[in-house]
Amino acid sequence: MPVNAYVVETQRAVVIIDSTLTVSDGRALRSIVGDIGKPLEAILVTHAHPDHYGGAAEIISDAQVPFVAAGGVDAVIRRDDEVKEQIIRPMFGDEWPHERVFPNHTINDGETVSFDGVPFTVIDLGPGESPHDSVWLVGDDRKLAFAGDSAYEHVHCYLADGFWESWLANIGRLRSELPTAAEVYFGHGAPTSSPPFDWQEDYIATFVDAIRTADWSDPEAAKAAVVNAMTDYLPAGDLQFLMELSVEPVARQLGLIGAG
Repeated sequence: MPVNAYVVETQRAVVIIDSTLTVSDGRALRSIVGDIGKPLEAILVTHAHPDHYGGAAEIISDAQVPFVAAGGVDAVIRRDDEVKEQIIRPMFGDEWPHERVFPNHTINDGETVSFDGVPFTVIDLGPGESPHDSVWLVGDDRKLAFAGDSAYEHVHCYLADGFWESWLANIGRLRSELPTAAEVYFGHGAPTSSPPFDWQEDYIATFVDAIRTADWSDPEAAKAAVVNAMTDYLPAGDLQFLMELSVEPVARQLGLIGAG
């Protein structure tokens, strides 16, 4: 599954932000850190989806390494991990770590932790793309941002958790709080100095409108119509399965179909 993790190299150490989903990707990330040859100071996680914390189990060999999250992100990871196990294990088998590790240090909105003298400040967004999202700002000028899935870089999106209205509000907050000309790195897609917030808002609106206008008297035909509308909107197939997984949950949230 295409997902981004980031290694921030400081003068004497490295910090990982998000840690992928699978055993193989976690090991690959650990190898990158090993090749740099500097000690791992911390892992930070942006939000509560397993493709951003699962691989940490393959990276952290020392329980003393800080694994840092906003408090709400940590709470949701712990709450939902067993549910994710039931979903992900059949899809990925032994590539989904059998024993996950969870954050061991939490901070609140606006608080800062420092590693090798470099400050990392969290913006705690709450529900959005996932049940709890956050953004990490790096440096004194905070012009380097790791924004998780607060927006996708022009690939199909996951909306199945149902917090799309909060997601739109979070985008508004980030527009006002991210420093001008910040370089923003997202969980899916390429980094950019021009965050795709306008595009993300339009994608969400297009998706929800496609669901609302479909004829749900035939749920299978309605789902196909939504998928067709979204592939017309964004022909690239990257992460299309995430969009497809989101159709029925959002239709259910909107009261267009009964509880599954």
